[in-house]
Amino acid sequence: MAEGAGRASPPRAGDASETPATLRAEALAARLPPLLVAAERVAATVAQGVHGRRRVGQGDSFWQFRPFLPGDAVARVDWRQSAKSGRPAPEGWFVRETEWEAAQTVCLWRDASASMRWHSRLGPEDKRDRAGVLLLALASLLLRAGERVAMIEHAPAAGGRSLSPVQGRAGLERLADALARAPDDDTGIPAPTGLPRHATVVLVGDFLAPLPEIQAGIARLAAVPARGHLLQVLDPAEASLPYEGRVRFRGLEREADTLIPRVEGVRAAYADRLAAQQDGLAAIAKAAGFGFSVHQTGHPPEVALLGLYTALAVR
Repeated sequence: MAEGAGRASPPRAGDASETPATLRAEALAARLPPLLVAAERVAATVAQGVHGRRRVGQGDSFWQFRPFLPGDAVARVDWRQSAKSGRPAPEGWFVRETEWEAAQTVCLWRDASASMRWHSRLGPEDKRDRAGVLLLALASLLLRAGERVAMIEHAPAAGGRSLSPVQGRAGLERLADALARAPDDDTGIPAPTGLPRHATVVLVGDFLAPLPEIQAGIARLAAVPARGHLLQVLDPAEASLPYEGRVRFRGLEREADTLIPRVEGVRAAYADRLAAQQDGLAAIAKAAGFGFSVHQTGHPPEVALLGLYTALAVR
């Protein structure tokens, strides 16, 4: 497949920085203009949607009991349900949620396939690291704004599952831990198992799999129903195919290696193929009520983070 052309060398080590992922995400989120973040937050309060309408008691339909989380008000504890657990406080406390509150959950997912670990000499870090930093930075902004955030985890034996939603600044550490221990997974799209109805989903990956597979995965999410945003993360070499002469491209996800005698001779065809892939992704996202954008690891992460946060606020 032409999209494999960006994988012309073995994966190298990712970001050489020794700064913990959580600190990097916090620093990235902190660099966003505070007034701009506040402006997007205010704009979201006037829209009927996921963000900006966190009113206790909105919605009458019971959704579920969930464990009491750090940051929850004690007044929200359902004492009758908590008494049934037989466990000491606060581990045995439960909060009653309505469907409206479930709709406030933002579920995050990072592609854990092998191609996400690759980067060229033009990329400062591999796509997996950049995707993780962007998701944690987005979570930092959302948690600071009072939203509930969950990390969709890979569970190959039982389909996708979602970490219990977290709230408050302490929740960021749990999300970072979920990312750090996420196993490799080549499905390319999460299963909808465990997602709350009407939740918002943010999917970050390279999305270079065949379009029918991606369409089927997005359709499953839309049927939950869930809405959200797809962010395609690419290495600069995957976007431009800058190589010259004879190059062997390695298959990282069970594809065969491909030897091209003159790479410059296929550059135009590769660009057309990549454009067609991105047009197809945009069409799939639009049909499902999702947004779609592209980010290159050679570009500042702040641009992608601001775009993601703005897209969620508008939706």
